[in-house]
Amino acid sequence: MRAIRPPFTTRRGTGTRRHSPAVVVASLAAALALTATACGPTEETNAGDKPSDSSSESSGDKITIPADLQDRLKERGIDLDKWRDGEWKNWDKDKWLREARDYVNPIIEDLWDPDRMRDAEESDKPVEEEDISGDAGVTDPTPQPVEATPVNAPYDGDVPEAGKLFFDGPEGSLVCSATVVKDPANPGKSNMVWTAGHCVHAGKSGGWYRNIAFVPSYNNGDLPISELESAAKEEIAPHGIWWGEWAQTSEEWISEGAATGGLGAPFDFAVIHVTPEKGGDGKSLEETVGAALPVDFNAPATPEIDSMKATGYPAAPPFDGQKLFQCGDKPGRLSINAQDPTMHRIGCTMTGGSSGGGWIATGQDGQPALVSNTSIGPVTAGWLAGPRLGDEAKGIYEAVSEKYAGR
Repeated sequence: MRAIRPPFTTRRGTGTRRHSPAVVVASLAAALALTATACGPTEETNAGDKPSDSSSESSGDKITIPADLQDRLKERGIDLDKWRDGEWKNWDKDKWLREARDYVNPIIEDLWDPDRMRDAEESDKPVEEEDISGDAGVTDPTPQPVEATPVNAPYDGDVPEAGKLFFDGPEGSLVCSATVVKDPANPGKSNMVWTAGHCVHAGKSGGWYRNIAFVPSYNNGDLPISELESAAKEEIAPHGIWWGEWAQTSEEWISEGAATGGLGAPFDFAVIHVTPEKGGDGKSLEETVGAALPVDFNAPATPEIDSMKATGYPAAPPFDGQKLFQCGDKPGRLSINAQDPTMHRIGCTMTGGSSGGGWIATGQDGQPALVSNTSIGPVTAGWLAGPRLGDEAKGIYEAVSEKYAGR
C-alpha cells in the first residue's frame, strides 16, 4: 500500500478491532493523524540548548527543585546537573520515563529561546493507509471544511486563555496548543493548563515528553515570521514561559495511544500544572493572563450543541505555526470503535500544531466553557475531532487541582 505524506504529525495507533460497514469508510477514508507537530533534531545548533548553571539546592535567581522531584530523578538514575547539561536528550528506553507517577520536568532556564520556539515544526512521517482504525459506533457524515480564521491581535484581548505548548521528543522540538483552565482548589489563581494527552506523553510506544513549557499568547502581536526572527522575547512570550511541573493524562492514552489510526483518541486529553520559568512576580498564570476557562464535564450530547469553536496554532502548510487561528462549526459525531466514547467532530482546515487547543461551547451556566480539545484530523485537513470529556477527564482534572490545593 502506498504511503501517504500527511500534513499532520503521525502519533496515533491502529486497532485490530472489527470494522463496521461502508459509512465508516466514507467518513474515515483518509488516514487519521495527531495534530501535534515536530521538527528534526536541532539540539546541536540552537544556542538555547545550553542550560543555565543552576543547582537543585540553589535559591534566588536559580531554580529550586522540590525534594520529591529530586528523589524521583535519583530513583530513575537521573543526575539533575547532567540532565540540564544535555542528558535529557538521551532517549534510551531505560531513560524514557513512562508510567503516570514517573513524570519529571526540571526547568532548564532559557532553553526555549525565541529561535528554538520559532523553529519547532511539523514532522515528515508518512501514514500508511492500513493504519486506519475502524468505526463500530455512530458516526455522522463528514463535515464540510470550515476555513480557519486568524484571531485578532493582540491575542490576549480576544482569547487570553490560549497559548502554545513546547516540548521535546526523540525527533526534536515539538509544538501543540493549550488553554488556561480554572482550578477548583485555587479560585482566581489557577496554574492549570488543558491540552491533548499526546502533547505530553508518546503513548504505548514511549513515555513522557521533556522540557514541556507553555507560552500564553505566543506572538501576541501577530508578527509575520520575517519579523519574529528579530523580535524581542517579550514580543514572542509576552506573559513569560511557564514550565509544566506536573502533568497527568489518561491511563488509556498511556497504554493505547500510538502513531496513527485513532486508537486512544477518545481519551486524548491532559492537564498540566505550570510554574513560571524565572520565578515570576508571585502571580498565578490566571492572574497573569487575566482569564481562565471553566471545564464542562457534563456538556450535552453532541447533536444538541449548536456550535463549538476550536483555537490553535496550526503549523503544517499552508500555516507556519506562528499565528493563532479559530474554527467554529456545529459538531457531529465520530466513533473510532464502539467500546470507547464517541468523539466530537467539526469542519476545520487547521493543521498540525493546533492539537491540544481548546474547544469552547456554551456551558451549563450559559457562559463559555472548555468542552474538548483537538486530537485528530485527516490527511486532507478538512476536519478535526476531539474527545468528549467525561468521568475520566474529570478525575484527572480534579487530581491535579487537589495535588496543588493551597499552594
